[in-house]
Amino acid sequence: MISIRFVPFFFSAVALVTLSAVAPLPAAEEVINGIAAIVNGDVVTFSQVRELVAAQQKSASEIYQGEELQNKIKEMRQHAVNDLIDRDLILQEFKKREFNIPAYIVDDSIQRIIRQEFGGDRAAFVKTLQAQGYTMARFRDNEKDKITVQAMRQSKTSDNIIVSPVKIQAYYDQHRDAYSTPAQIKLRMIVLKEGSSSEGSSDASSPTSVSKKQMAEEIREKLSGGAEFDRLAQMYSEDSTNESGGDWGWVERTTLNEDLAKVAFSLKPSEISPIIPVDNAYYILMVEAVKPAVTKPLSEVQQEIVQKLVQEEKLKGQERWLKELREKAYIKIL
Repeated sequence: MISIRFVPFFFSAVALVTLSAVAPLPAAEEVINGIAAIVNGDVVTFSQVRELVAAQQKSASEIYQGEELQNKIKEMRQHAVNDLIDRDLILQEFKKREFNIPAYIVDDSIQRIIRQEFGGDRAAFVKTLQAQGYTMARFRDNEKDKITVQAMRQSKTSDNIIVSPVKIQAYYDQHRDAYSTPAQIKLRMIVLKEGSSSEGSSDASSPTSVSKKQMAEEIREKLSGGAEFDRLAQMYSEDSTNESGGDWGWVERTTLNEDLAKVAFSLKPSEISPIIPVDNAYYILMVEAVKPAVTKPLSEVQQEIVQKLVQEEKLKGQERWLKELREKAYIKIL
């Protein structure tokens, strides 16, 4: 059965959180409810905090454990309390100004959730609400609060934000890596490992450490004489790419060991490397093609940067407004 919960309706620096599907809280979380904070006489409850962090806490429990997990959960809950305080401040400001959200907007939002989350099956939606212990009335109230928070936040952002060319250039210079593709090479590799036998070796009885080095020298000589790299890789290479002729495909510098990368990225197309000893193995590399590093010009990414900077300014405006609400409010975290 699909499980849903009603999430309090915004996170810091994020507009709104939609309804999400999560598993019911584990039995260990079903503790007696209490007050986590007071906001101008309204209360933030422990159950609200638990609902807000339930999905995050579940994910964290799969990554962390012990004291580290407890610290992560504590941090999540502290953030959740602050987010819920901000939500209450916004809802109180909305009520104070005697604004109104038309009923049809809430209806449209609920219908959209039914379409997106339940494939349009209203009966399945209602059944899921009941299974989670929620009434339609409570769901409507939560949805209305979500829409209210969104509307109030958006009302505090300007549609006439102008980003100067200086800021655009500065952002581009600071984030140039995000608009760059690193150099790549199309690489083939033959690997001979000391201490292992090679099916292609004609002298399996010879001392392994000597034979592998000697074999690498013989292979390198054959390649210099015009032998096909992929054929020799299939015959002699002792890594997982031998069946494909030692083909590593397109790789970036960070894919390779530093010693191998230094040699590989100095080769020209069709050039074969000298024998490279690394960690009890011998490597012979061939670069088939090279793609140089490419950075998109500012003209190509300027609109994307403008959108990012405009969004940052909108969020800053919302945060300034919230700061004013906090400064005028009575807030006590218990």
